[in-house]
Amino acid sequence: MSDNQNLLAEQRRALILDEVRRRGGVRVNELTRRLNVSDMTVRRDLDALARQGFVAKVHGGAVPVVEPSTHEPGFEAKSSLEPTAKEDIARAAAAMAVPGSAIALSGGTTTYALAHQLLDVPDLTVVTNSVRVADVFHTAQRPGSSGGPRPGAATVVLTGGVRTPSDSLVGPVADQAIASLHFDVLFLGVHGISVEAGLSTPNLAEAETNRRLVHSARRVVVVADHTKWGTVGLSSFARLEDVDTLVTDGGLSAETRAEMSEHIPGLLIAGEDDTV
Repeated sequence: MSDNQNLLAEQRRALILDEVRRRGGVRVNELTRRLNVSDMTVRRDLDALARQGFVAKVHGGAVPVVEPSTHEPGFEAKSSLEPTAKEDIARAAAAMAVPGSAIALSGGTTTYALAHQLLDVPDLTVVTNSVRVADVFHTAQRPGSSGGPRPGAATVVLTGGVRTPSDSLVGPVADQAIASLHFDVLFLGVHGISVEAGLSTPNLAEAETNRRLVHSARRVVVVADHTKWGTVGLSSFARLEDVDTLVTDGGLSAETRAEMSEHIPGLLIAGEDDTV
């Protein structure tokens, strides 16, 4: 961990959370030494992480909160988590979209942030099973001077299906629609990512729909902030080796970055110039 006194609160808490998850718990006095900050600062950070549901405070420190593998937060609940990281990831991922290409966006709050960044990429064909993502493009479809669609506006295909708590459409209807299509790039949000379980979700139907999305894509780009690392949902739907690029934020430790790099060819840290 860094001993930089000038770390922003969000960066410092990301480092603390990564340490908690990696080691299974931390003590306050250890964090004060490693971060070179006061006892009060560390305790405020742990209070903030506990309010967000990431850690549980114990006497003298904190341990990770292990959610049931079937727990699926709603879209609004997830929207409040790591907003800065998601915006950074969205900007970095949007630069990978080629004008005129066919792309797919899965459901999730990070892909929702990405959709806003893609509005200026011309002539995209966007396939999505996210109601929220489709609404972003629909709202932006302002008529041009001729009364028709705005020049360069995306063509959006919204799959049918059964709506999940995260506002994704899943199930046989979505699966059949996706199976007949082919995408240049899939931008995929995930509930959890780990070496052992790969990419996972708490929703069984969503797992199958995500498998179809991965299978239909020439290139798979996962967009996930650092808090998704080490989280495991009920059902795995892809291996890390199925991912071409992971776009994440700077909250990952050097050890975690190295571990990911052993399985994923491209690791892009949003906000940093280097690619591992």
